Amino acid sequence: MRTNESTTPGRTTSAGGSRITHRLAALRVPALALAIGLTLVGCAPNLPAARPDPVPAVPPPVLSVAQSTKVLGSIKTVLAAGDANMSDVALGTRLSGPALAIRSAEYKLDLGTGGVRVPTMLPMTAQALITPQTTTWPRSELVVTVQPDNLQSPRLLILRQDGPRDQYKLWGWTRLLAGVKMPRTADPALGSPLLAPGAPGFVSTPQDVVAHYVDVLSHGTASAYANEFEPDEYRTGLASSLALLQQGLSQVGTVADSYTVAPDELVSMGTATGGALVVAGITTVTTATVTVAGASFTLGATEAALAGAGDVKQSETITWSDMVAFYVPPSGSGQRVTVLAAEHQRVSVAAK
Repeated sequence: MRTNESTTPGRTTSAGGSRITHRLAALRVPALALAIGLTLVGCAPNLPAARPDPVPAVPPPVLSVAQSTKVLGSIKTVLAAGDANMSDVALGTRLSGPALAIRSAEYKLDLGTGGVRVPTMLPMTAQALITPQTTTWPRSELVVTVQPDNLQSPRLLILRQDGPRDQYKLWGWTRLLAGVKMPRTADPALGSPLLAPGAPGFVSTPQDVVAHYVDVLSHGTASAYANEFEPDEYRTGLASSLALLQQGLSQVGTVADSYTVAPDELVSMGTATGGALVVAGITTVTTATVTVAGASFTLGATEAALAGAGDVKQSETITWSDMVAFYVPPSGSGQRVTVLAAEHQRVSVAAK
């Protein structure tokens, strides 16, 4: 018998009351006895009506610490099996969304580069849980992991459950940036408030934060929203990588990046400081175009592993799945939005 991890701690469900049906037998009784019987029935006290469980003023957290630990253990088992065989056949049982797409691409990269590009190390031991208060789906929990064995920065995992009968799955991950400090959040036993995309009360709504950041990625300091964000190494790294590609292909063509907000990839929760923790997906597309007649360029081993080809005579298109976590201060704080964590991973390469 299969069980789900969707049990809400601290809630019980009372069974419905049973119905008792009286049947009058076809018996001949004296009229006086029948009259007495009717009198007794009429004087019987009323039974108390069943009272439903009170509805909590605040929705409960979606997972207990023990349930979260169990979910992480199940994901770890599936990941370990997939990593051992470099096979994504069974990953769908515990991975979904960007996480599944990225891990599948990482297996191709590992096999295509002879083990040079290994999959991202993902610890499944939590040092902090950020659990939402909600009674709706889909629902997500954020997990700050311990530091990986390779001494890279801790990961911020996004676990998601699409419906009440579905398992929690690893939906995405991102890496904490150097020097950042995660905002204080509620005890997981109490849960953190889940925020709507357009929730007010912050320097910018969760959905606007992502849209404005994409504009900054696209236009740099020329963006009208550039001053809304603190400088961050993720943005700097993207700009540096693009500049290197442009320099390397300047003799044969052009290179450009485009950024778009990934639809339905937004998770927002309130913090203990009155701010918001926002995690969002961004799609980056890098396009290299040959502009010199008769010219071409050769793909590196990483891109070739996903493209299935080595030479580019017309163009190359790399699609990246990005996950970015922001701290959004409360309105009137005078603070700017901070990027807490980010991930930038290839998921496909097309060359012609």
